Amino acid sequence: MTNPLRLGIAGLGTVGTGTVKIVEKHAEMLTRRTGRPISISAVSARSRKRDRGIDLTPYAWEDDPVALAKRDDVDVFIELMGGENGPAKASVEAAIAAGKHVVTANKAMLAVHGQALAEAAEAKNVSLRFEAAVAGAIPAIKVLSESLAGNRILRVMGVMNGTCNYILTRMENEGVPYDTVFADAKALGYLEADPNLDVGGIDAGHKLSLLASIAFGTKVNFDGVELEGIQRISITDINQARDMGFRIKLLGVAQMTGRGLEQRMQPCLVPADSPLGQLQNAANMVVIEGDACGQIVLRGAGAGEGPTASAVMGDVIDIARGNRISTFGQPASSLLTCQTAQASAPAAFYLRLTLKDAPGALAKVTRALADAGVSIDRMRQNAHTDTVAPVLVVTHKTTRSELDHALAGIASTGVSLEDPVAIRIEEV
Repeated sequence: MTNPLRLGIAGLGTVGTGTVKIVEKHAEMLTRRTGRPISISAVSARSRKRDRGIDLTPYAWEDDPVALAKRDDVDVFIELMGGENGPAKASVEAAIAAGKHVVTANKAMLAVHGQALAEAAEAKNVSLRFEAAVAGAIPAIKVLSESLAGNRILRVMGVMNGTCNYILTRMENEGVPYDTVFADAKALGYLEADPNLDVGGIDAGHKLSLLASIAFGTKVNFDGVELEGIQRISITDINQARDMGFRIKLLGVAQMTGRGLEQRMQPCLVPADSPLGQLQNAANMVVIEGDACGQIVLRGAGAGEGPTASAVMGDVIDIARGNRISTFGQPASSLLTCQTAQASAPAAFYLRLTLKDAPGALAKVTRALADAGVSIDRMRQNAHTDTVAPVLVVTHKTTRSELDHALAGIASTGVSLEDPVAIRIEEV
């Protein structure tokens, strides 16, 4: 009989228990599909006493995940603890040094230390796989590194944080303000312990930097991601965008330009009838554009026990079958250090202005826009009953630098009562 592939699982939260369930439930199927049994040798977590709804007594227990990573009866170390440093990083390094394959869902660790870990894994001729780190069940990593490997990738974009999409779609569908939906998301356990990781775009930015590395053959550069969260998006913006045929999404976009690699994670308006515009609730979507394949749209569950464990097992099955591929789609030593570039391609923008209701106020705004070379496509002044005049502007395509110049000009007029809200309209 072929030797089994023996797993050591560190971290028994939602994803870890989901992985145990798949191995136990589908043992026979996994053997048929890989040609060898897949079994669990040992596990590790912070607490032995916690009720996880599964029987862990058949497996050895290690209090120290580093000790688990070094066990002789572990062929694949599965890291599901999270955290960019600490036990997660130490145990992955120990596993690689001991010649073990590694499967992880840890996007923060890879976004910061991915290059060093990839080089170490390749030096030891072991796999470091991370399908579960990006967009849950969606096989974005495999599609980019394998299925579309014959393409020059032109652009990668997507909605990669289900919590933010849940907040934004509930705001639109129910007319509920941001603070209310944020509180609901927190009560439901959708938010990280540090909510800014979600609503500030950091979690999604980690994922975007990993996809960009594979797509463009560059070293992971999370520091090069322009980050802007959804905290300033109001129900007014949601409603006005809808009325104009758009929806607001926390959208990640990465593309290579002549000036370097652009990576931005920010709220954008997208057409309501586009695949991204139709994405509801906590679902994720990754859109890949290649020179030969055109546009590929991948949609699915971005988090949760089953979806993320499914991605973990996809990597485990590849290892069981003997499939080997470089961590980021090509040898780590060949990945380029790429210049970081800020987005400069012209785009239309949505502007929400809060002006004094005074003669000539609107004229001053239009003059400031014209002086900066920003042309107006549409303008709307809503009905009001007080001394504050809300004004909406949709510009023709302009550069961000021209827009910033215009916003500075508007501020200098003295007629703007609040900082303007400016949101890019992304062509999808």
